[in-house]
Amino acid sequence: MADRRVFTLSQVAQHKSKKDCWFVINGRVLDVTKFLDEHPGGEEVLIEAAGKDATKEFEDIGHSKAAQNMLAKFQVGVLQGFKVQEGDAPAAASYKESKGKEMSAFVIKEDGLPKFKSFMEFFVPLMVAGFFFSYRYLTTAA
Repeated sequence: MADRRVFTLSQVAQHKSKKDCWFVINGRVLDVTKFLDEHPGGEEVLIEAAGKDATKEFEDIGHSKAAQNMLAKFQVGVLQGFKVQEGDAPAAASYKESKGKEMSAFVIKEDGLPKFKSFMEFFVPLMVAGFFFSYRYLTTAA
């Protein structure tokens, strides 16, 4: 991107609505208006950071490499006084947009349960039911 547009932070601050959402990450000015509905963390997070330098928030969350590579797709310019080195810039070509909506999940497996506790969770209700039916049988037979 040889002819980069240069913006001041006050110019970026004018774009802080749901219909026009810009912010700065690592000196790159990003227009994420079209990404609001797709953001996994919800649009509120992006709107809250709109018009500001959101570098710290972006890094604190710990975004994936794919998310970091997406920055190039939304870049509209650079912040005044910030020099972006080509080695630092994520390549737009390396970003592969997914064809469909993807969802990733993980399961927390509790292997720490003692076998005795698992056994008791099954056996105690069974034993109570057995005592109840035995009691009903003995009291109605007499």
